[in-house]
Amino acid sequence: MLDPKLIRDNPDAIKQATRIKRVGSPELVDAWLASDESRRRAQTDADAVRAEQGKIGAQVGKLKGQLKGGTSEELEGLLRQAAQLKSKYEAMVAAQTAAEAQSNELMLQLPAIPDASWPVGKDDSENKVVRTWDNGAITPAPLGAERLSHIELGVKKNILDFDRGVKLAGSRSYVVRGDGALLYTAVLRFAQDTLAQRGYEPFVVPVVVTEQCMIGTGYFPAGRDQAYVTQDNTVLVGTSEVPLASFYQGEILDESALPRRMAALSTCFRREAGAAGKDTAGLYRVHQFDKVEQVIVHKADDAEHIALHEEIMANSEHILQQLGLPYRVVQNCTGDMGQGKWRMYDIETWMPSRNEGKGAYGETHSGSALRDFQARRLNLRYRKAGEKQPTFCYTLNNTAIACPRILIAILENCQTADGNVTVPAVLRGYMGEKELI
Repeated sequence: MLDPKLIRDNPDAIKQATRIKRVGSPELVDAWLASDESRRRAQTDADAVRAEQGKIGAQVGKLKGQLKGGTSEELEGLLRQAAQLKSKYEAMVAAQTAAEAQSNELMLQLPAIPDASWPVGKDDSENKVVRTWDNGAITPAPLGAERLSHIELGVKKNILDFDRGVKLAGSRSYVVRGDGALLYTAVLRFAQDTLAQRGYEPFVVPVVVTEQCMIGTGYFPAGRDQAYVTQDNTVLVGTSEVPLASFYQGEILDESALPRRMAALSTCFRREAGAAGKDTAGLYRVHQFDKVEQVIVHKADDAEHIALHEEIMANSEHILQQLGLPYRVVQNCTGDMGQGKWRMYDIETWMPSRNEGKGAYGETHSGSALRDFQARRLNLRYRKAGEKQPTFCYTLNNTAIACPRILIAILENCQTADGNVTVPAVLRGYMGEKELI
């Protein structure tokens, strides 16, 4: 959510954000301004009537005291005026409420202004690569004739079962079993331990949340078609960012307690609506997965925001480097950034089977800096020392690791010439010191 004053003072900047982010439209900005003006006018009128009610009420009280239980034409006239003002006030409050509801509905569709230093572009084809990494032992290379895709390798090693996954749950489903299941959980536990060692408080959070949590974090209303909504109008989360960022919603934190670094492992659910025909085979695009997410809540300071954004990216890069997996970091251009983001990076890990076996980098992490966009929706604030008026917090989030997508990179990059898979050294302690699958 945006600062209303920002929209009133800089409507053209918001209109430009709708264009370069491809979120909302300039017409929505004009509609919000008109609705906001109606709301403010209705509030002013209601306040004026309320003040008049106060004056009439004082006169009625004084006159009743003088009449000592009796009546008079003047009193009856004042009571009629009071009744008329009450009806008028109720109508104005109703108009104000309707205008406020319309204003809020429009506000939820408007995008945040992106950082001016970030690349402008229409979609992910115009993202900017800022760095790449590989350890020399595993370099980005296509599958070649002798190497198998994660699908072929997983089935051959009896650690992935797609047919039975589909039988159990329908399309885009899978089963990970045996040593594959051990590898799956080892990756997640390694990421959890890494973040805990770096000062991130571990959480176990609900994966079924209220609709307000989804609105507050910016996933609703625009992303509603991607979510599983229950018959109770609760929602299965697509990331533990939602409960973590919502954890302090409606609260006023003490500045001395910030920043709050949090991390949670959760099962995640995404409908993948609109993805028909895309990545239908394998583990890349599935409905259910597990993810370790990192979220930071901190004070409203742009320099600190940038530093913490780089910190959460460094955490994820460290995890990938320890796994030995080649990756690259890209700045998401404005058209691939989403509604609430001020800055955004993706980390794309090398997956040899993509692009018909020629290999390609596939997105495995997404790290966002949102300034006060989520905090305003969540009414998440902090109080500076010596100040009475609270200030909205800033929030950030980033994937630490997500399974099973990262298994694509591990299985394909770490397979040996004899058809086995070398377990990354940092995971062996989680797998009974197993070195090969």
